[in-house]
Amino acid sequence: MSEIELEKSKMSSVEFVQYALRSHVAPPSIGSAKTRLRHATRRLGWTPNRTKDAWYADPRISINADEIRQIEALTGLRYGREELRSVEDLISQADALLMGTDEDFHRPFLTALRAVARLANRART
Repeated sequence: MSEIELEKSKMSSVEFVQYALRSHVAPPSIGSAKTRLRHATRRLGWTPNRTKDAWYADPRISINADEIRQIEALTGLRYGREELRSVEDLISQADALLMGTDEDFHRPFLTALRAVARLANRART
């Protein structure tokens, strides 16, 4: 999968991390899966169990924003930042539309909008 296809696809954060681990952090040229897992664990500084769960895309795990940023910095791939930037742009547009005289109404609305965006980002819905 090329970087352009990766950026356009709708994959979950777990799938993104799995792809990044297998293709960029510990590529097949390193050797066996066991060797690649050890290599990825050392490079990321994660626990072996955490790395293994991400490697096999265990559906029970969730990947937090710091881990995605760490993967992005290590591999050069982009995933979370683009989505976060688009959500922030939408929130700033909503903020600009709602700028008016009744600030007591608009502030809680924007806070709720940000909370919904964060929940949707976490759940990848």
